[in-house]
Formats: sequence, C-alpha cells, structure tokens
Amino acid sequence: MSDLINKTIAEIVSDDISTASVFKKYQLDFCCGGGKTISKACENKKIDVKDVLRDLENMHVDNSNPNLNFKDWKLDFLIDYIINIHHTYVKDNVNIINEFAQKVATVHGHHNAETIKIANLFATLSDELLSHLQKEEEILFPAIKEMIKNSNSNFQFGSIENPVKMMEHEHDNAGDVIKTIQQLSNNFTPPDYACNTYKALYHKLEEFTNDLFQHIHLENNILFKKVRELEGQLNS
Repeated sequence: MSDLINKTIAEIVSDDISTASVFKKYQLDFCCGGGKTISKACENKKIDVKDVLRDLENMHVDNSNPNLNFKDWKLDFLIDYIINIHHTYVKDNVNIINEFAQKVATVHGHHNAETIKIANLFATLSDELLSHLQKEEEILFPAIKEMIKNSNSNFQFGSIENPVKMMEHEHDNAGDVIKTIQQLSNNFTPPDYACNTYKALYHKLEEFTNDLFQHIHLENNILFKKVRELEGQLNS
C-alpha cells in the first residue's frame, strides 16, 4: 500500500471504486478535488496519511458483491449506467429533499438558522443539476456516442472539449455547494431534539452527497478522460 502514497486519490478510486468509502470516512475529496495525491490531501487536512493507508490495506472485500470495474467499461455502456443510475437518482430525489428542507426551515429556522441556508442552497442546486443533466443527456452524451459510432469528432460546438469543460465547471460548482451544506449540517448530524423530518432531511442529504460524489467521479475521472483520449486518437 505504500506505493499508493504518491498516487492521486482519483486514480486510486478509478482503479477500485470501493476505496471511495475510505476517503469519505476522512472527508478526502475523490471527485472534484481528486487530483491531489493521498500525501498532499492528508497534509492539507492535517490527517495522518498512515491511518488512511492502513484503512485502505485493511479493506474487506466481499466476494459476493464484486467490485465494478468502471474503467474497463465501454464508453456508451458507462454513459447508459450514469443516466440510468445517477441521473435517475437525482431526478427521483430532488423534490423529496426540497420538501423536507422547506418544512425543516419553516419549523426550525428561527432557532437553527442554518436550516434556512440549507433549504435555499439545495433549491438552487436542484435547479442547476436538473439543467446540467439535460445538457448531458441532450448534447454531450449523444455527441460522445456519435464519436464512438461513426469515428467522428466534428460537431457544431467544435471540439468535444468545449462541453466537457463546461460540465466539469458545473461539477465543481455543485461540489462546492454540497460541501457547504455538509458543513452547515455538521456533517449531516441532526440535533438531539430533531423531529423525524429533520432526521430524514439529513439522512437524504448524506445519501444524495454520496451519490453525487460518485456520479461526478465517474464522469470527471473516467468518462471525460477516455473521451479526451478518443478525440485525440481520431484527430491524430
């Protein structure tokens, strides 16, 4: 495991998606900020890198649930997976979370001001994410499939790099918002007196965050990387 110390977190998670749980435990970003090495990320967070490496080494692999080797998947299959799993999850859950957030803000906002901020932040994030998913499904992903099917990289928007960069920028913004919500919610820890809706909100926000981080990781660190390589091959 000592050979991992100078690998980027994104590389490690790309090799084995199950390692994401270790980085989540230490709140080390493996999607938007995954370009840092373990040693650098731990230094920035003031975490003992030996603890992280030990946990990675001690990970229990359940053979009944084999690891999904996303890096080995064909691009069009990976795109379909992202849409069917992660895009569907976002669409199915944003309204539920917004409803919970507004109720909690209304009832508890007078003595827990952070709940109002969380409700407003998530409402804005929801609108931005739904627009983001639409752009991927209607513009970027069909263009990638066109590249694969017809070995074509000539599009009205120019290089595939243009929409990819836009999506990466929007991923960064979404990541920043969700991290702010995580901080405001004390890492999704409701107060002792929290009602069931309050508890449900924080549970769903944590679930949403975990899904979003894996979603962004699959796109930024695997899909987009391969798309850039493919365009380079077609233009060489």
